[in-house]
Amino acid sequence: MIARLHLKQTNSTLFVTIPRNVRIKEYFKFIDSLVKVEGDLLNQNLSEYLIVHANPWLLDSLRNSDYYIQKKRGFFQYDQREKIILQRGDRLVMPDSDLIASINNKLRSTILDVNIPEYKLRIIQRDDTILTCHVRIGQSATKYLELAGREVNLQTPVGKGEIIRIERNPYYLNPVDGTHYDSTLRDDGRYTKMPIIPWLEPSINGIRYGTLIHATTNASTLGKAFSHGCVGTSESDAWSIYYNSPLGTKVIFRYDLKIKTKKGDTLMLKDIYRLSDVE
Repeated sequence: MIARLHLKQTNSTLFVTIPRNVRIKEYFKFIDSLVKVEGDLLNQNLSEYLIVHANPWLLDSLRNSDYYIQKKRGFFQYDQREKIILQRGDRLVMPDSDLIASINNKLRSTILDVNIPEYKLRIIQRDDTILTCHVRIGQSATKYLELAGREVNLQTPVGKGEIIRIERNPYYLNPVDGTHYDSTLRDDGRYTKMPIIPWLEPSINGIRYGTLIHATTNASTLGKAFSHGCVGTSESDAWSIYYNSPLGTKVIFRYDLKIKTKKGDTLMLKDIYRLSDVE
């Protein structure tokens, strides 16, 4: 058993004590073992989503593994995978049946809403926007991509769909020439290893375009039409998106040029794909 179950007497909360330091490179293997062992012991249908939502500090820790957050704090993080994410002696609350039902209901209500010309992604749950973040979107261009074997429209597609695939340990391939890479040049001119942060793949209008929702290692590209079609986020926001968007989560990629500001004013956005010319 990876951890011993304890009963906290003050409020009868069940929790596990982490028996050793866990680095990000082994985090998913550890959390999967925890889900299996404690789920069987408690006779509960646990998931990593339930454990993380019952322990919001864990998501905060994952978000804070962002290279640029660490840099602001004065730390150079060459390999995010080596960062300790769970310390020996940490305690994780095991959700009871009521909390499990509440978290599952919340997750089932999730909508990932991306307004392409606004360069923003929103996580909406129960009609509340719990996160609004800047993203980068596909370029208004066509390009030959070796991975596709043809010339591809790089624009992020418009439509509705759902998350159909999640890759927790991505294998990085350059879409232009198909070569594998495991390091990246950061905005500050320093090279680091590629981080372990899950990718999400939605289908849009029933089609798999290969458009992913994933972290970018170059935060300076957020708010720009820069990608090969994917929706790029900061590393920290990618963790929040992942842990609120299990398989089947609804996705909307919209192209609304007219938006309301916080003050209630109407703002017209730049027609980056010139879609209004087509209408």
